[in-house]
Amino acid sequence: MSALFAFFDAVSQAFRSFLGAANDFLYSFILIFLLVIAGLYFTVRTRFAQFRLLPDAIRSMTERREKGTVSSFQALMISTASRVGTGNIAGVATAIALGGAGAVFWMWVMALVGAASAFAESTLAQIYKVRRDGEYRGGPAYYIQKALGKRWLGVLFAVLLIACFAFGFNGLQSYTITSAFAPYFGASLAPYAPAIIGLVLAAGTALVIFGGTQRIGFITSFIVPVMAIIYMALGFVIIGLNIQKLPQVLSLILSQAFDLRAIAGGFAGSAIVIGIKRGLFSNEAGMGSAPNAAATAQVSHPVKQGTVQVLSVFIDTLLICTTTAFILLFSGVQGSESLNALPFVQAAVGSQVGQWGVGFIAFSVLAFAFSSIVGNYCYAEGNLLFIRDNKALLTAFRWVAVAAVFFGAQADFATVWDLADVLMGLMAIVNIVSLFALSKTVSLAERDYTRQKREGKGKDPVFRPAQIGITGADCWEDGTQQ
Repeated sequence: MSALFAFFDAVSQAFRSFLGAANDFLYSFILIFLLVIAGLYFTVRTRFAQFRLLPDAIRSMTERREKGTVSSFQALMISTASRVGTGNIAGVATAIALGGAGAVFWMWVMALVGAASAFAESTLAQIYKVRRDGEYRGGPAYYIQKALGKRWLGVLFAVLLIACFAFGFNGLQSYTITSAFAPYFGASLAPYAPAIIGLVLAAGTALVIFGGTQRIGFITSFIVPVMAIIYMALGFVIIGLNIQKLPQVLSLILSQAFDLRAIAGGFAGSAIVIGIKRGLFSNEAGMGSAPNAAATAQVSHPVKQGTVQVLSVFIDTLLICTTTAFILLFSGVQGSESLNALPFVQAAVGSQVGQWGVGFIAFSVLAFAFSSIVGNYCYAEGNLLFIRDNKALLTAFRWVAVAAVFFGAQADFATVWDLADVLMGLMAIVNIVSLFALSKTVSLAERDYTRQKREGKGKDPVFRPAQIGITGADCWEDGTQQ
């Protein structure tokens, strides 16, 4: 028996080593350059749409919809729910602890530049969405098949997304919730905490996901904005208590962002790589996840939902991630390899507002991470249905996804982070290559929308794909959605 345990331990160690090596290679030599190039390219190609059309995003969220469909605001909340999770709290803390304050700067850069990629992918998702059983579905798998004619590549992306979100990300969210609440169980119950918390999370997840997209939209449209406002309010209190440190904190972020000696010492562990990696995990711009939510909304023109998803990126990184970063940096608590992720945040908050702040962070993680779990599942379900639309398969998958939430609570920290990062990176590569191939379609849609806004004198832009040379947009006909 001891030999068997030794074998499994050796296999586990080898798997963790492989994930770590794959993670470093993927981000150091491939993904960083693809993300930056894609963001800059679409910023220029769409004429800085992520900034120029931002006011339109606010107006689009109040647009009317048919009864039974997902509103633009609900689609925003579903995508923001998936974005706003452990990456905004534990992920930012890990980035600062391991990469220094300079990682925050590169997270900001990823949000500002990457938002153009988010605009492009979400616009495409709207153009090539489909309608099934009264609900809209779409995303990279759909536009890869319909616009590029490569179903095999669409299936590959769908498989990567399902593995990444239903198992990698949801396991990570579950693990983080467990790490937040396990200390409250006491010495006698501590060994059972992961199982108890996992069971509660699995039950809650089952209750929501078996209710369908409408229930997911309702849950996320309530939890996300309320918790985001409360969490940022706490951040403003801590910043206010330490406002004299603002110049020092900003100087620290900028100086460490361009610390060439630290970068030369190990690029894979530098502020640039860690900041971009955690920024991508947090805001998901260009990764191909948010378009799955963007496609579910009913709007009069695809570009509208593209602008709304830009807003989601900015909410995630420039507001919520920055709140966490400032809480950590203003507190004076130093992160390290032994004090990172959630314990780092709890120590920082506790040093400023007392013990109640530690409990509040635990509750914030619960709200953000649980909303991410149901948002992530929504993405995975849409891609499973792309591969095969079968009710029996869907039911079985829902139970497997619930089980993944339970087992994630028992997982190993390094393994779940590395697995999520590798799967996320592979997804992003497939999606970004597809975005480049479809950049002309994005440009045609953006210019059509801008032209109608300029010439319409207040009229609402309407999408008529045939008039601007876009084919395969079967869900749109004469400006109406079928």
